[in-house]
Amino acid sequence: MRSTVLGASDGAAPPAGNDASHGGPGPEFGPWLEKASILIVDDEPGMRNFLVRTLGPRAKRVEEAADCEEATALLDQHHFDVVILDNIMPGKSGVEWLTEQREIGFFSDAILMTAYADLDTAIKALRAGAVDFVLKPFRSNQILNAVARCLDRMRLRRENHVLRHELRATSDHVLLRDKLIGYSPQIQEIRETIARVAPLPTSILISGESGTGKEVTARSLHALSDRAEKPFVPINCAAIPSEMIEAELFGHVKGAFTGAQSARDGLFMHAQGGTLFLDEVGELSLATQSKLLRAIESRRVRPVGSEREAPVDLRFIFATNADLEAEVDAGRFRADLFYRINVMHIEMPPLSARGDDVLELAELFMTKLSKQLGVRAVPMDAAVRAGLTRYDWPGNVRELRNLIERTLILGKFPAEFRDELADQGSQVDRDETLDEMERRHILAMLHKTNGNRNEAARRLGVSRKTIDRKCASWEQE
Repeated sequence: MRSTVLGASDGAAPPAGNDASHGGPGPEFGPWLEKASILIVDDEPGMRNFLVRTLGPRAKRVEEAADCEEATALLDQHHFDVVILDNIMPGKSGVEWLTEQREIGFFSDAILMTAYADLDTAIKALRAGAVDFVLKPFRSNQILNAVARCLDRMRLRRENHVLRHELRATSDHVLLRDKLIGYSPQIQEIRETIARVAPLPTSILISGESGTGKEVTARSLHALSDRAEKPFVPINCAAIPSEMIEAELFGHVKGAFTGAQSARDGLFMHAQGGTLFLDEVGELSLATQSKLLRAIESRRVRPVGSEREAPVDLRFIFATNADLEAEVDAGRFRADLFYRINVMHIEMPPLSARGDDVLELAELFMTKLSKQLGVRAVPMDAAVRAGLTRYDWPGNVRELRNLIERTLILGKFPAEFRDELADQGSQVDRDETLDEMERRHILAMLHKTNGNRNEAARRLGVSRKTIDRKCASWEQE
């Protein structure tokens, strides 16, 4: 029979002066331990007491259970990052209990404590999902290192999954993902809104045409929030098959459906502590909308096939290019979900309404893509610049990027992006002054737009006030 008091006989507790369990949290065990929640399952009070004294000052939360039944009840109530589990306990072994929990939903890393390191136990423990072993007797630094390894493995696993997810769903805005470009009044207003709401936990809905920079805005919100060091997980709801969307979002347990050969965390869990960006949220089915609403309100998710929910700590940002209010009226989008996500609304303007932002974006794409493709940049003369500001850009920033890439490949801009008036202006007599050239070009554009000063200003890439001021000065001459 094992002793219930840890002493020199089992070697578990070193002298107080050398014991790592005394003092504050040490950096040698990693910063993640301070935020970890840990469950200790052991029938020996002495072992539980030792582990609580060792881990308690360092971890965010430490709970203890004297048997498997008590441990199950605690898992039903709380989420634990790590479970430290004794193998030999009355009634049911730790490996048997762990196997049962995996079948109904076990979302922690398990460390098995055992005094019998035989091969059969090791194989059974690995099959049950244990990620580490600690052989009794052990010292406090051994269990601390085991917990630190678990937490580090968990962090790397989530980061790896998020990176692979982003590679599979790479945004067309790769060059702009983390930065809003331009100084038009619309973009300046959006920047101010982002600065105001980014530090808050408020859910945000971003709307706008496809290619207007909704993901860029979401990334800016994340970068300026207190979650900036945590994951940013973008999900294109329209790109995931409807029959797989629930498992992708919430995860699944082993055997939940055909092909589910092992348990898998969903993207909600991989975004833990960070920001979850649900793009094209209007494409979700009504059934998935209902489950999403529950997850947002309760901050808990239930993986497919699981009998147990797992808590999540997330900031939600949503995006759509659809009119969700019209979708609600048509019965295709839940009204309660719409009102839940539409706490703060940011509307992205189309590129055609952003004035000479198009020129700044074009120059950025030209510089970056020319280096990326290894070709010389194509000059943008006055004719091209006028053509770029004149075009309506139905595909917005994404279309502009594609145009610049195509131009670099061909070595010249397409003919339709050369403004004829600007071309004519470039051939004027050298004696014509800059003011005269400017006057002729503005008047020609006003003639072309039938006197519509707003439209002329948009095509020229200047403000309406500039047109009004120029015209007033010419009338006084």
